[in-house]
Amino acid sequence: MTAAYWMIGRRIVEFEQSGEKRAEYGTALIERLSTDLRKRFGRGFGSVNLSQMKKFYLLWSVERILQTVSEKLEDGEGSPTRPAKPSLAILASHFPLPWSAYVRLLSVRNRNAREFYETEVLRGGWTVRQLSRQINSQFYERTALSKNKAAMLTRGQKARPEDRVLPKEEIKDPFVLEFLNLKDEYSESDLEEALIAHLEAFLLELGGDFCFMGRQRRLRVGDEWYRVDLLFFHRRLRCLVVIDLKVGKFTHADAGQMHLYLNYPREHWMHDDENPPVGLILCSQKDEAVARYALDGLPNQVMAAEYKTTLPDEAILAAEIYRTRQALDLRAEKKFGVPSMRAELRVKEPEQGTSTRSESPGSDAGKREE
Repeated sequence: MTAAYWMIGRRIVEFEQSGEKRAEYGTALIERLSTDLRKRFGRGFGSVNLSQMKKFYLLWSVERILQTVSEKLEDGEGSPTRPAKPSLAILASHFPLPWSAYVRLLSVRNRNAREFYETEVLRGGWTVRQLSRQINSQFYERTALSKNKAAMLTRGQKARPEDRVLPKEEIKDPFVLEFLNLKDEYSESDLEEALIAHLEAFLLELGGDFCFMGRQRRLRVGDEWYRVDLLFFHRRLRCLVVIDLKVGKFTHADAGQMHLYLNYPREHWMHDDENPPVGLILCSQKDEAVARYALDGLPNQVMAAEYKTTLPDEAILAAEIYRTRQALDLRAEKKFGVPSMRAELRVKEPEQGTSTRSESPGSDAGKREE
């Protein structure tokens, strides 16, 4: 079915639109085709579905699908303007995922990220719900920026009971705060002021389920007054999220302070229908070993995440993910004596020179969809 949908998308682009990515009257064309096809074949050919099939063909191109000359053709050699038509059997072997998974992948505009998720779905046996969760939590970006990519890839393959939402999946690490425009030297107060001044952009970076509740929220413990830098509420986790800002390296003392911060709202701010609050220590540098020993085993859920004020070159990060995945596959091959999955999936090293900005298949409709 998925292969047939790809061929329908190919028909729309290569024949109905004469090889152009956009028809002069693209929307009208899709609507007309939808009406004609539904009259002939019934349901399943709505304008939204046809647009998805067209986009599917544009993103999973003939050049990518046909890997060798022996796979080339069913009906001739084709031409640069009219690519050859592969057989349905060849196509089916290249689309091992269900159509619903490809529909979800269509929303990922960055090519490296899209290919990353497609490979990880097969490596980890993800359901469509797991795939959606990983895309929503920006698993690719967090893996690319993580210092321990192997651990991220291994953890990402693990299914959750009923794929329930966990704080570690909802809170990114690291955060990219390019929009703050901070100078080389700044204080924690400067960082807080910049985040509040760019609150909309910060909320987008945090994720769609975060709700801002306040800054410098006061709490009294004994005879001492303390202040929580930022306070949020997470709708899906149904809990308060306390954020402590640190300019500099994460230390074990930060974990102890956050533990105190969380005990107070657990007793005084939390409602009966909410889950216990979660703490997030946002720092400029984090040692993974120190963070693990300082944070593991605490009665409160405390996490430490790095923030970066500039985004590294994506081509370098994508290449690092490729090398890490390659090492994991070779390790599995040695341990279990099975062929590396890289060969089966035909995972290719990412292309150099990829822009850090997301790509578009060339369609304004695709941009509106995203």
